Amino acid sequence: MSHVDNKKKSALVTGASSGIGRATAIRLAREGFDVALTGRDRTALEETAESIGSASDTVILSADLAQEDEARACVKQTLDHFGRLDVLVNAAGIIGSGTVEDTSLDDWDTMMNINLRSVFLLMQLAVPHLEKSKGAIVNVSSVTGIRAFPGVLAYCVSKAGIDQLTRCAALELAEKGIRVNAVNPGVVRTNLHRRGGMDEKAYAAFVQHSTSTHPLGRIGEPEEVAELIVFLATDRSGWITGTTISIDGGRAQTCAR
Repeated sequence: MSHVDNKKKSALVTGASSGIGRATAIRLAREGFDVALTGRDRTALEETAESIGSASDTVILSADLAQEDEARACVKQTLDHFGRLDVLVNAAGIIGSGTVEDTSLDDWDTMMNINLRSVFLLMQLAVPHLEKSKGAIVNVSSVTGIRAFPGVLAYCVSKAGIDQLTRCAALELAEKGIRVNAVNPGVVRTNLHRRGGMDEKAYAAFVQHSTSTHPLGRIGEPEEVAELIVFLATDRSGWITGTTISIDGGRAQTCAR
């Protein structure tokens, strides 16, 4: 392992307030990382920090990553607090309904700014520090990045953008010793869809329907995705870069019939 100094390795995890981001932050702490927790809900970030406990040092960075100055502050405060950066996990994201006909330009811009633009910016800001530590970036994409789904147009396009951003950056950063990969989950038990506008009844029906659309017969759990993210973030995957790995119960292999 490459060390910039004797301090513990540190990770910056976006979307750490819930779902895959929270599960990943907790799992990285168990792996021995200090963790910077970023999200918009400070109370939820504090709950994540409590779940991590005293085993690892945590810093809570409440921020709206669609705002450039707040994204910049997150990276700076992570460095100020830990003195180094070894892993960037981009797990923050939103979903919203809309077709090519009825998606408003504002909704399109909001989706792109949070799901894609902020990821690009954080990657760009993190590179000088990840180069020192020979670190890794893991982006949370989606099965919608590789397959088309009607009714969530902007979300699908934003995730396809994440996949190509991951591949291009991996080639560009390889000579610096920085690895860049992405995970492409199917439906996972998180608050993503509820925040996207589904009520509890609709969400329950969606989860039930998803048991039939995912060949393994169930939706995923955040901890399962976190396990893959941590693998890609650590030296156990030291010869893997530029990959987008499906973790979706077989969903990406299915066709409408």
